[in-house]
Amino acid sequence: MATTLGKLPHGELLQRISKSEHFQSGSFKNIEHTEMLAPNSSYWKMAIKYWQKPNSIRPSSPIPSSKINLKELDSTKPQYIWFGHSSYLLVAEGKTILVDPVFSGYASPFSFAVQSFEGTDVYLPEDMPDLDILIITHDHYDHLDYETMIKLHQRTKKIIVPLGVSAHLLSWGVPLEKIIELDWFESKEITTALSITATPTRHFSGRSVLRNKSLWCSYVLKIGEYKVFIGGDSGYGTIFETIGKNYGPFDLAFLECGQYGDDWPFIHMRPEETALAAANIGAKSFVPVHWGKFILSLHPWNDPIKRVLVASQTMKLNLQVPKIGESFAFKGSGSVDGWWNFQ
Repeated sequence: MATTLGKLPHGELLQRISKSEHFQSGSFKNIEHTEMLAPNSSYWKMAIKYWQKPNSIRPSSPIPSSKINLKELDSTKPQYIWFGHSSYLLVAEGKTILVDPVFSGYASPFSFAVQSFEGTDVYLPEDMPDLDILIITHDHYDHLDYETMIKLHQRTKKIIVPLGVSAHLLSWGVPLEKIIELDWFESKEITTALSITATPTRHFSGRSVLRNKSLWCSYVLKIGEYKVFIGGDSGYGTIFETIGKNYGPFDLAFLECGQYGDDWPFIHMRPEETALAAANIGAKSFVPVHWGKFILSLHPWNDPIKRVLVASQTMKLNLQVPKIGESFAFKGSGSVDGWWNFQ
């Protein structure tokens, strides 16, 4: 349990954090004022709703998926593979980049809680190719998984994390020289054809009762001729217009579209806001993530994709909806075959 929790920043890392303009009064702050809960909500009311949760939040049948040999992918062909929720593999320019991998089968400090949907665990850490970069957006359990990190870091060249998250990795035995830690608006050139910039989201961090001791990020990834937006978790806000103005447009964007609720409207986007965010950043194509694998809210499991599909059609946006495990081209047209249409 203690190992799974990770560690809080201390020593030299805490000194570096204290110099960040985004760290105030002992914790990181969102650029926009962001309350964790709606004005009329409370954790007690949320607990009551949870114990009265509807059956529709979990699919009645296994999630459709595909499985391919990831170690035999043509790394010169720009493509991605979604693994459910916010985990996906990017392959381009001879590089392999994995984002927020959670392959343990659960998104919690306890293996019996927040278990993945049947059919979504077709890939394991052993199925991943050797990685040039592993990217973590923030330290929540559904994005930073202890078991997965332990199994993958030895086959990974560099791990990119938000400021403060290295404390967890170091406590798990990840070598310091592998870690690249970024504050908002900091950039790192990995190679002449590959660079990354950390950008803000409207969210929070923490693996225990203590919150916001490490940062939460989205990223602008430049890989060859392509520009990809790695959205992380975020409520909707002016940050998307700012990112679009300063870094857009994007060939491809991965944007949160799930686990929203009326009790926490400022830290997770509703599907209509996801489509609006895609337009704000100038996404030529976008992929809705943060859905289809774990129960972290009370909406029907397939409500996110149904609503974002309608919104993207209304706004004439190119929405891509791959199945879990399906290889999809960066510039592919939307895969909208309705595989999610069951209860």
